Amino acid sequence: MPDVIKLLPDSVANQIAAGEVIQRPSSVVKELMENSVDAGAVNIRVIIKDAGKTLIQVTDDGSGMSETDARLSFERHSTSKITTASDLFAINTKGFRGEALASIAAVSMTELKTRKKDDDTGTMIVINGSKVEIQEPCSCPEGSIFSVKNLFYNIPARRKFLKSDNTEIRHIITEFQKVAIAHPDIRFSLHNNNGEIYNLAAGSLRQRIIGIFGKQITNDLLTLETNTSLIRIKGFAGKPENARRTYGEQFFFVNNRFMKHPYFHKAVIEAYQNILPPDTVPSYFIFMETDPASIDINIHPTKTEIKFEDERAIWQILMASVREALGRFNIMPSLDFENEGVIEIPVEPPAKVIINPPFVRVNTQYNPFAGEERSDDKSDFTERFERGNTENWELLYSSLKKEEHTAHKSEADRKFFQIKNKYIACTVKSGLMLIDQKRAHERVLYEGFLDCLSNNRSVSQIDMFPVNIELNPADYYVLKEIEKEIKLLGFKISYSGGNMISITGLPAGSDITSPAEMLEILLEEYKNTQSDPSTGAIEKVACAMAGASSIPYGKILSKSEMEDLFDNLFACSGPNYSPKGKPVITILTLDEIDKKFK
Repeated sequence: MPDVIKLLPDSVANQIAAGEVIQRPSSVVKELMENSVDAGAVNIRVIIKDAGKTLIQVTDDGSGMSETDARLSFERHSTSKITTASDLFAINTKGFRGEALASIAAVSMTELKTRKKDDDTGTMIVINGSKVEIQEPCSCPEGSIFSVKNLFYNIPARRKFLKSDNTEIRHIITEFQKVAIAHPDIRFSLHNNNGEIYNLAAGSLRQRIIGIFGKQITNDLLTLETNTSLIRIKGFAGKPENARRTYGEQFFFVNNRFMKHPYFHKAVIEAYQNILPPDTVPSYFIFMETDPASIDINIHPTKTEIKFEDERAIWQILMASVREALGRFNIMPSLDFENEGVIEIPVEPPAKVIINPPFVRVNTQYNPFAGEERSDDKSDFTERFERGNTENWELLYSSLKKEEHTAHKSEADRKFFQIKNKYIACTVKSGLMLIDQKRAHERVLYEGFLDCLSNNRSVSQIDMFPVNIELNPADYYVLKEIEKEIKLLGFKISYSGGNMISITGLPAGSDITSPAEMLEILLEEYKNTQSDPSTGAIEKVACAMAGASSIPYGKILSKSEMEDLFDNLFACSGPNYSPKGKPVITILTLDEIDKKFK
């Protein structure tokens, strides 16, 4: 029997590796920008065409490479960053595995032009699907120019599953922001199809954040500055009153490397406890500096998931740092731990109060065994509840019997009441039905919106005075992606240049009167449904719109509103679950209720 185990060709192995490192065009942008940063560039320019599907070009003025280094850089596991395993615990650069360029070249047509400062000529290398086709001298400026063309041209299935241009552009902008924020001392620019998205001059961290997210964030930034023997924390946290319903302005960096860290995110949110508007998240741009040996950045191919040696202690330090910043700006009370003296709290001497003992009237002649005989002396309590007040108790009973008789006579009458302005309760034959009011309204709206979108039928609109809004560039492209659908649902939107939009109409039946807030919720809801591959584009927009337009928790509903919501819910094809698959209805049976009293 012949042997069946064999080594994979390099080209196939590179394509497999590319599946982990290069997931979409934004992955290429991230890897090439980080290489430019590691090369010591002070100017980095990113040009993309057709959302990176046709071209991704990154130009820098960094150190450049020799001919030999240029050729070796495309080999797997070729790196100048580490030589031994111990070097993994002292990494201060972005890339170090030597997988990125090999993976990019395996799934695209890649061209590199590079020249070192002291060299007269540069080197050009052209690689198609891991195969080197050209390697020759060329004339080029100092630094490197990477041009990645026709991404995934040799993997049709991967290219087929790329999203729309607006979606891919949004991911590219997000990766661009992560690198640009981490390095405010470098000039960055981003261009898409000959249009400029960003042109960020070198400057301070505050200037970089304003350059990326707009001037409206200027007065929202509270400075963080905490130094400990374990970690140093600096950066900015947003004011709670400016917290938004959308994510996108939350960034963690460790040693200037972007990271995702849900555990530390909870520490930040904990610092804002009881001062955040409901369903909002604050902005933050938090930089941590620590000993590279105390973190592990080698647990994920994209190097964004980082493990810390002492996460619990850092959690506490981070929460305290954010709270201190909030307290310093009088947003919440804070204690001054820097004052080593005894804290003196001035106390006014209490006013002299004369307390008179209460006078109690006692009937010394009262005999409890004397039957109905009473003393003429009556206390105030007795006077307030004289026998005459209870002479008509039979009338109370008769009215209750009448109400019971009426209810029995008309069993079709329904009674609803709210619990904590969140749930609607009503009795049913088997027990007590509880309805989540927000999810119920989402289901009703979802099916209505879905019908409009499926049948290309527009709904009525509420016209209003124009409301101008400046969007984050990433959210701008989300809006462009769903523009057609939300116009069918009732939005009237025009574009004012840059990332500015003007809203002149809202969908009818919306419970939110603020156009900016409604659009913010819509965009966040839509982004949250993007990860579900089983949901089509129309369903995602309808689901997002329902989430943005539904009644919020905490709203008091009238009896007629509860009745209408009940009727509309049970007219739906799927009343039991919200558009996101969460339960809408639950019933407490009589048996379950009886058990509570045993």
